[in-house]
Formats: sequence, structure tokens, C-alpha cells
Amino acid sequence: MFDAPAVRRWARDALDALAVAREEIDALNVYPVPDGDTGTNLYLTLEAALEELDSRPDDGDLGRTVRALAHGALLGARGNSGVILSQFARGGAEALALALPVGLEDVRPELACVALRSASDAGYAAVSEPVEGTMLTVLRMAAEAAEAVLAAAHPTAHPAAHPPDAKADPRADLARLIRAAATGAHVALDRTPELLEPLRRAGVVDAGGRGVTVLLDTLLRSVTGEHPVTEPIRPAIPQPTLAARPPTPDGPPFEVMYLLEADTVDELKRELAPLGDSLLVVGGDGLWNVHVHVDDVGAAVEAGIRAGRPYRIKVTHFGEQVARQQAGRGGSPRAVVALAPSPGLAELAESCGAIVVTGRRPSTREVLEAIQAAHAVEVVVLPNDRDTIPVANAAAEYARSAGLRVAVVPSRASVQVLAALAVHDPGRRYEDDVVAMTAAARATRAGAVTTAVRQALTSAGVCEIGDILGVLDEDVVLIGTDITASARALLERMLTGGGELVTLIVGTGAPVDLVPSLEDYLRRAHPEVEVTVFEGGQDGYPLLVGVE
Repeated sequence: MFDAPAVRRWARDALDALAVAREEIDALNVYPVPDGDTGTNLYLTLEAALEELDSRPDDGDLGRTVRALAHGALLGARGNSGVILSQFARGGAEALALALPVGLEDVRPELACVALRSASDAGYAAVSEPVEGTMLTVLRMAAEAAEAVLAAAHPTAHPAAHPPDAKADPRADLARLIRAAATGAHVALDRTPELLEPLRRAGVVDAGGRGVTVLLDTLLRSVTGEHPVTEPIRPAIPQPTLAARPPTPDGPPFEVMYLLEADTVDELKRELAPLGDSLLVVGGDGLWNVHVHVDDVGAAVEAGIRAGRPYRIKVTHFGEQVARQQAGRGGSPRAVVALAPSPGLAELAESCGAIVVTGRRPSTREVLEAIQAAHAVEVVVLPNDRDTIPVANAAAEYARSAGLRVAVVPSRASVQVLAALAVHDPGRRYEDDVVAMTAAARATRAGAVTTAVRQALTSAGVCEIGDILGVLDEDVVLIGTDITASARALLERMLTGGGELVTLIVGTGAPVDLVPSLEDYLRRAHPEVEVTVFEGGQDGYPLLVGVE
């Protein structure tokens, strides 16, 4: 049956299913305005819910489990669709928690019906002006389909008061009921273009509704024991029509979201309603999630301040998103900010399209100013050593509070920065681009040749002032007296575990014959390796080495 451990398994499977389907769902988003990516918002909301659930003890209590899932969804809701999803979760969780008889550890068919109907009702109640043909319709029709199956089996019983039947098979009944709900959701999804003119013109089904079918399909697989599928089910409308849809730039230009601590929100709703549209204020017990599309961001935030304590304020500008859709990229402009310690390395990063912050120890303000100067909604920051990673993270946090999406790739060396830039693709989805750049940086071993400036005890022994040091992944691994010989020994050590590409970045103080000597050595000892040489002009390090 569907007990507390099954809820946890379903949440993980559903998150995996959304991860597979979210690009498809994002491509469907046309209504009412492009307020972020629907598939991504659903994914991030469920991810936050699962994180909250995983932080709680796995005590097997079904009521506490579903409440934790709903609480996490409320706190982590992203975008209009994420807020509605959080209300689906809250409505279903409250219904289950209230209806569960003492000692009952799993969801019986009649309680599943109650939960589906309560989830649907909570979704409708959250929206000031509900519109049919959206995810609200899809879940409502799923609940109605489930109720019809239960009514056919027990025509005289109300779902909430359905008496136990000694001859009934609850497991089979629950499977039939959830299968009916999932089927009803797909039927409703196919009808959404008939109910919403923007969907009909674009030739697509509703994006949020498609997300609901993914969740219910996964629920059915969890209940019946079938293994989750690994690829999304295509929408009812043929895929080639997706690219033909126009963006929808009408309406207020800003999406404002924040969490609000307040006793009551009635006055807040009255203040926000005339400021814009897509108003959602959901929650309870003193904590609310506020979502609205407005022209005046300040007025929306000030209304929250008058009502209580707003925090986690997020502002999104739709104009940036529409511009990227019109350019065929499906979202907002993107930039890369790279930190570089020398003019030569800065020039290399700039040649790869990065906005560069120069200097060995840039401040948080300098990095933040570079992020802001990019005039992009999506930014990737590439630090160039361990000490600049916290600086980049601090700057990113400031930028996120202003509504930007900023990711910091934990690159610990200049060669890792160049490796990340080499795979950067602005046409790729933002999350996928960050993952690719992070993977490239991590796959690059970073070495350097330098000169000891003081006596010290190292992993390779005691070094004296003037000794040549070979550094590998921030650790001194060899001590020598000759730069070329030490560089050759360092390369050999770095290539012991294999490698396809060697990057040599030459700094000041490097002997004239250093690079020719190393290239000759690599041709003889490692002919399978490709070698790339750059003039970095960095001080203190005659040679920086990267092995990918």
C-alpha cells in the first residue's frame, strides 16, 4: 500500500521524472506570460520539498511525512506553477493528516480520493481568478475520475466515509483509482488547447498540466510497483509545433515572490490585487508564499512589509525572458564572469567571451560589479583559486537577492577556468551549462612550478629559499633546483593517471627553452597527448599546467 516509505520513494521518483521531462515542459510554457520555466519551477519546488522531507527523521508516520513534504514545497516554491504545486501538496497533506484513522499507516482508496479532491480545491482556492485549461483543470479532472471509480465500486458511500469491505482488495482498488486519476489527467491535458486560446494558437498543451501528468504517472508506478520510466511521454500536440509558438510579452513586466511571516494576509491581498495579475498568496500558520506579476516592484514589496516580515525576495524581469525566446534560446541572456590574476590570463578569458575581474585578490564588490555589469539574468562565475571561491560566493548571494540567477563553479586554478570556458555553451539550458562547466573544471588536474620564498616543511620534505617547487592540486609534491627538470617531473607525475590534453601557461621568469623542451619531452614520452601553450604573463609562477 501507499505508506510513509512509499511517499518518500514516490517523491524521489517524481523528481527524477521531472528532471527528464522538464525541458519538454519548459518548451510548452505560453500562458499567461513567460514567468520562468514551468518545468524547471516544478522541479525546483519538488526538490525543495524532498530536501525538507530528507531532513526529517524517517519515523514511518504517514501524517508527518506528507506534512513535511508540503511544508518544504511551500518554502521552496518557484514561479506561478511552483506555488500552485505547493498548494496541491498542502491540500492533499492536510486532508490525509485529518482523515487518517488512528493507527492507520497507509493510504486507502477512499482516502486517496479525499486527498486528490482536497489538493484540487486548495489549488483553486489559491488563485484569485482561476482559469480553466491549466494545471488546475488537469488535477480537478483527475480527482473527478478517481471519485467516479470509487462511486462505481461503492455507490452509496461518500469517499470520506467509505466503510471497510472485508471482501475488497485495497491494493487493487487503490491501483484502479490512481490509474483512473492518471488517465483522467491525460484526458484533461489533451483538452487544454480547447479551453485556452493561447494554447490553441500555439499548438501546445498546458505546461503546468503536463507536469501534473508526470507526477500522477509516477504515483501510479509507485502504487503498482512498476519501475519509473526514463523518458518523458510526449504531449498530445505534435512536437514540431512547439518551436512555432510566439512568446507572450503582454502584461506586467516583473514577477515578485517572497516568503512572508504574518498573522493575516487579507489586507495584503487587497493591496496587491490592483497592482498587477497572477496573484497568489498561499500558506498558513503565520507563514505565507506570495507571488504576483506587477509593474511596480517596490509597491509589491512594501505591501509585504506592512503586512509582516517578507524575506527570500525574488524579482524576475519578463522582458529579458521574452527577448531570449525571440532569439530562439528559450530564456534569459547569460554571461560568464571569470577571475584572472594577470593581464595575459585575462586576455585569454576575454577571448572566450568572459567578463574578467583582474588581480590576485579581487574584493566581493569588484566581483559583484562585474556580475551587474554583465546585464544578464543568468551568470556563471569562475574563481581562479581556493581563496577567491568564498569571495565569488558572497558576491553571488548579493546578486541573487536582486533576482539574478548566479552559479559559482568551484574552479581552483586558472587552468580550470580555461577548461570551463572551453565547454561553455550559451545556447544550452542554464543548469546544463553550469553542470558541464563544473565537470570540465573538476576533470582538469592543476599543477604549477614556482620558487620557494621561505623555508618550510612540505609534503615533499623541507624546502629552502630559492628551491624549485612542483605543486599539484595545491600540494607541494616535489622539490628541485632546475625549472625545466622540475616541470618535466611534474608533468610525468600528472600524466601517470592518464590524460588527453596538456595546457601549458607560461609566466614571467620562465626560461626561453622551457616550452620547447617540454614539448619535445611530451612528443617522445606521451605522443598521444595534445599540447596547448598560452602566454599567461603571471608573476611568481613560471609555469601553470593543466591535464584533462
